[in-house]
Amino acid sequence: MTKIYSYILRIDDGAAPNPFGDLCTLAICKPAIRRTASIGDWVIGTGSKNTKLSDRKTYDFSNSIVYAMKITDVKTLKEYDDFCKKSLKCKLPNWQSKDWKKRIGDCIYNYEVVGEPQMRNGVHNEGSRITDLGGHNALMSDHFYYFGVEARPLPANFKDLIKKNQGHKKVERLDLISEFEGWISQFQKNKLYADPQMKWIFEDDASESNISACSKEKLEDDKDESEEPVC
Repeated sequence: MTKIYSYILRIDDGAAPNPFGDLCTLAICKPAIRRTASIGDWVIGTGSKNTKLSDRKTYDFSNSIVYAMKITDVKTLKEYDDFCKKSLKCKLPNWQSKDWKKRIGDCIYNYEVVGEPQMRNGVHNEGSRITDLGGHNALMSDHFYYFGVEARPLPANFKDLIKKNQGHKKVERLDLISEFEGWISQFQKNKLYADPQMKWIFEDDASESNISACSKEKLEDDKDESEEPVC
């Protein structure tokens, strides 16, 4: 049965989810969702009420949808690493690139070595290793909607989809899922409507302090793996 996993996307920097390369992927962060979501399920990220944009001012994106992806493939992180090296190299982070999109690749774990995978230079540091690897899987979608800084307000009848705090919701109400699928289908599939809200973190020469602060905030958010059912 189709389910919707919904959470607050507090830091929309283009890495998690990563909507580039014609595939939306979630390979880091949100370990509880990555462990349990299946092909055919939806993952949606709603906005934060305290989002800092490139002008360094704070904006309220709560009650708006930043992205939605219908999962069309699930790979283990090792399988994802193999796949990216062969067929999706844009997801491999290139930290030396001047193009911020190439810096934020989400395939940051290299499984070529025996034992624990090596971490490529990218958007996370070693402090995120346990949480990232604890998700086990990479979720992939060629059926997604990404709005970024042009997040779309959700109609009032979708209030039960919105998580109000940390953790995530698991929605199994068939009527709500059907209504959401009908509503989201009005938008063009697989289109990047706008850039990530916080792409500025990785533009130009991303500072170590910005990366550390970003990783710490994501880690604190991901430590709460509580699930709120909506049946």
